[in-house]
Amino acid sequence: MSRKIVVGFDGSDASIRALDFAISRAQAQGDHILIAHVLEWSPYSFLTPSEVEERHRRRKEELQRAEAAILTPMVKRVEDAGIPCATTLRYGHIAETLCRIAKDEGAAMIFIGRMGDSGFASRIFGSVAATLAQVAPVPVVIVP
Repeated sequence: MSRKIVVGFDGSDASIRALDFAISRAQAQGDHILIAHVLEWSPYSFLTPSEVEERHRRRKEELQRAEAAILTPMVKRVEDAGIPCATTLRYGHIAETLCRIAKDEGAAMIFIGRMGDSGFASRIFGSVAATLAQVAPVPVVIVP
């Protein structure tokens, strides 16, 4: 039975490694891949109507750029490996949004790349990988 694997993808070398590892697992298991790209988005409470309109226009442009520059080339990479592939592009907090995607899509696993940042900020505020490892509704594979 085919399962769905969600791959958190941001275009970084770490996310490419995670995608490549997910491809190898999907080939071995007969799974399919959902590439998920999450753009950080913080809502503003007090915006004028013209600011809301401008923000919506920029958001639409960001989505189109991300689809063309980040997701489309990776879909080809996955499909060239013989694996069914889909994409999703969302705004929000990365770890929370990946968890929501996994749950909504009935995914079996989440694959993400680890950036290797072990600096002070990541120890204080946490990282996406650490957050997912703690709160994800499915197993998380963190690729170094």
